[in-house]
Amino acid sequence: MIKRLSTAALLASSVLVAACQPQATETASSQADCVPSTGGALNLYTARHYASDEAIYAAFTCATGIAVHKIEFRAPELLARLQAEGASSPADVVVIQDAGAMGEAANEGFLVPFEDATIDARVPEQWRDPQGRWFGIARRARIVAYDTQRVRPEEVDDYADLASPRFRGKVCVQTSDAVYNLTLMSALIDRWGSQRALEWARGIVANMARQPQGSDSDQIRAVAAGQCEVAITNHYYFLRMAESDDAADRAVTEHVALAFPQINGQGSHFNLSGAGLAAHAPNRENAIRFLEFLTGPQAQGIFATETNEFPTTTEATMPEDVAAYSHHAADPLPLPAYAEHRAEAQRIFEQAGWR
Repeated sequence: MIKRLSTAALLASSVLVAACQPQATETASSQADCVPSTGGALNLYTARHYASDEAIYAAFTCATGIAVHKIEFRAPELLARLQAEGASSPADVVVIQDAGAMGEAANEGFLVPFEDATIDARVPEQWRDPQGRWFGIARRARIVAYDTQRVRPEEVDDYADLASPRFRGKVCVQTSDAVYNLTLMSALIDRWGSQRALEWARGIVANMARQPQGSDSDQIRAVAAGQCEVAITNHYYFLRMAESDDAADRAVTEHVALAFPQINGQGSHFNLSGAGLAAHAPNRENAIRFLEFLTGPQAQGIFATETNEFPTTTEATMPEDVAAYSHHAADPLPLPAYAEHRAEAQRIFEQAGWR
């Protein structure tokens, strides 16, 4: 469930929406009492599907007069469209909600390196592609929700713990093709090697309380309902449920808590939403202004406040619920590794029987 936009965000997000095709929508952002829309436009290809992002586009148009024309796809379809369009693609900026898919876009040549001192000053090196092709705009931790009445936090302080006999028949997970599971497995392959990662996946399969199913929110609900003791989830689903207008969702979090397990004692696994300059951008200057805007305090604040994601910049303001978890260290996985092991991650899941 997506958190309701705040009053400020709603005021900022006066957006026209028109259908493009079954799995895509195109929008143009505008707002009264702002800079006149004389700054031209940019074409945004995005795989993010949050209403809060519309507030960011509107705020950018308001500040610059540059209209944002958005085409939204799921990541596989977005990459396929870029491939089909080739050098004639009108895309100026590419945004994808998963670091693995963002890395694929870069490796396929859909993004072009560019230097920008503003972005480099705001975004730590860890969250920037070493070749300058893309950078993180928001972070999400792939962690563990656990039953506080049956699990001690120290029992889930390492991802390896989830595959131990302690949790036989007590783990809830999504299917293996869930994008965040693929990216987590890619990280484990990089850190542990393929054989240990396979053993871990087999351990998870042996420990499953039920067949993989449902969303991350469903995994949290299953823990609360006593169907399992631990579940793999992204952090923000728990935060959204905790502050939901739905009393049933809030009740789910009363006896469920978040643990931030470590990989080799170096930090928890964080995935990224990323952004980059399209290889054939027809509106390059406008695109770079937009990319800079995504790292600024207004956009970073919207990511944190409206979608409960962690910012990637060091000076962003966060609401209390997000800030309460912001001290957890992130595993310093090199950004190229998110995409490098993606195909192998899927093969390991298949070998392990994680459907």
